[in-house]
Amino acid sequence: MKVLIVGGGIGGLTAALCCHHFGHDVMVFEKASEMSEVGAGIQISPNAMKVFTALGLEKQIAENAFRPEAIEARMGESGRHIFSIPLAQHALNKWGAPYLHIHRADYITALKTALESKQRGAIRTNAEVKGYSQDAEKASLHLADGRQFKGDVIIAADGIKSVIRQTMLGDDKPEFTGNVAWRAVVETAALGRPPNPSACVWMGRGRHAVTYRLRQGRLTNFVGVVERDDWMGEGWIERGDKHGALNDFKGWHPTVKAVLDAADETSLYRWALFDRVPLTRWTDGRVALLGDAAHPMLPFLAQGAAMAVEDAWAIAAKLSVSERSVAQSLIRYQNIRLNRTSKVQAASRANMKTFHHASRIGQISTYGPMWAAGRLTPKIVHNRMNWIYGYDVTVLDGLK
Repeated sequence: MKVLIVGGGIGGLTAALCCHHFGHDVMVFEKASEMSEVGAGIQISPNAMKVFTALGLEKQIAENAFRPEAIEARMGESGRHIFSIPLAQHALNKWGAPYLHIHRADYITALKTALESKQRGAIRTNAEVKGYSQDAEKASLHLADGRQFKGDVIIAADGIKSVIRQTMLGDDKPEFTGNVAWRAVVETAALGRPPNPSACVWMGRGRHAVTYRLRQGRLTNFVGVVERDDWMGEGWIERGDKHGALNDFKGWHPTVKAVLDAADETSLYRWALFDRVPLTRWTDGRVALLGDAAHPMLPFLAQGAAMAVEDAWAIAAKLSVSERSVAQSLIRYQNIRLNRTSKVQAASRANMKTFHHASRIGQISTYGPMWAAGRLTPKIVHNRMNWIYGYDVTVLDGLK
């Protein structure tokens, strides 16, 4: 089967690798002139790593990554510890795969290198897709320069502003969440008091921050989300003002302030967070949506890319059941993924409120029980993530 994949990001490249794994011919269309990612980190949780283990790529993915010691939560201003979930060996024993932090550029490079080694010429850059058409036998991608490519199926992994989704379902109506995110990557050695070697959420009034390490600990990644009431563009690479970032986290713990102090003006970015109503349909005949094109995620659970990785295995496995048509296989893919991704979307949306309690009463009533549970019943705290991290899309009976 010939599979045409729109988008050369994490979801698109993983979809190509999964489809190749199941014996399909793949072609990835990326509108950029080169495959690259701006400087930022990403978390690869065990549920996503299980896919890369099944593909035989665990070592390549982990080569330049960092293995955090724990997931922890602290108060943003005081630094007071709320709870901690151990990782490292714990992730392997409890969830069946490691938990990694990785630079997006390293992630893309590992996936691209793996795909090129398996199928030379599978990636086409400078290939902007404008839409698609299909008939009973084939699906066609229409490029902006007039070229057309035919295949048996089209997988749209072209992100939150998906052209294929727009062609399939029309314009959507993104809603500004009232949150703007800052992000930066700094040299860990430049920090007098670097954050712990963990994935740490710093929670506070109307804002929160996340810190973790990259590239075997040499870099520290920062993401800070602040409530704002002004409408901003839905961009990803808008340069941020360092003074503005420092002001947004004024009075916060010195560890957080140190990261922002060390941030280079040229590597500090911000973007506005928009939410969308969950879709009830991801397919149209021989065409299917994947990752953010199907179920865009707010970043409050660090599962956006992980859900795309799970999607990639699921759609490849579904397409490999010979007794069904392509359209039937894609509907089966949609149906097995829809409930899980909707649940993760909802949980991520709920965390937006959990992280930002503005009143003292709200903080005590939410963070107090978290603190107590972390000390008195730590297993309950750890088990809360089982439904996400313990999931293994590669062995589900429903994928047959």
